[in-house]
Amino acid sequence: MTESVETTRSGETEAVVVIKAAPLVGQRHGETVCCAGIDLEGNWLRLYPISFRSLDDRQQFGRWDRIRFRWRRPNDDLRTESRRVDQDTLEIVGELRKSERERFLTNSIVTSLDAEYNAGRSLALLKAQILEFKIESKTNVEIEEEATKFAQIRAQMDLFNAPLGIPYQPCPYRFKYKYRTEDGQREGTCQDWETEATFFNWEKRYGENQALENMQRTFGEEYPSKGMLLAMGTHSRHQNTWLINGVIRMDEIQQLSLF
Repeated sequence: MTESVETTRSGETEAVVVIKAAPLVGQRHGETVCCAGIDLEGNWLRLYPISFRSLDDRQQFGRWDRIRFRWRRPNDDLRTESRRVDQDTLEIVGELRKSERERFLTNSIVTSLDAEYNAGRSLALLKAQILEFKIESKTNVEIEEEATKFAQIRAQMDLFNAPLGIPYQPCPYRFKYKYRTEDGQREGTCQDWETEATFFNWEKRYGENQALENMQRTFGEEYPSKGMLLAMGTHSRHQNTWLINGVIRMDEIQQLSLF
């Protein structure tokens, strides 16, 4: 009898990348990026830990890339979708074309996080009413603490001659969304790496003040008015706490109407 996806302990698979969160630093795995994708059968997979900036250039995937990798189930994370990825086996094997994205994502889009949690799921593509986009400054202490953690991990990697990649610069701002679902009103910090990268690109090009104005206009006005989806994932230790791990614009797919 063939083992089900729920019980298989290891294997090799392909998935289309939907989530790539900003890097985090932990004691066990160092600097890692929490990523998630949907496999070719429509199942969500949480891919962790991935030390993204130490990957070879040919392995550094983005959203919509189709990747192949070997994996095993973790012993310390019981969430159904979680997989430990063997980074050495990771390869980009294609890209989901824009014309294919709506059909590929349609069955994954939901309007209730409570329903997903009650069904035992910890990843979701959420269609919600966006109420507000907020930009909050981090304190100097917070920024220095983040920078110190990344510098310590980088020093450890250098000690063992591990690939270093480009030094990570902590973002001085938090980008938050207040939104409404079928369950009611929620608020969360957007941890999407592309959102932070957009701020840094605009800051370099236009200066900080103009970059913040552009962020507010684009993420707070244009995206909600044109349509957007929130890629959500639960916290590893607080599994009924949903985090905003990504933002998908409707112009990256097609216009979807769920209401």
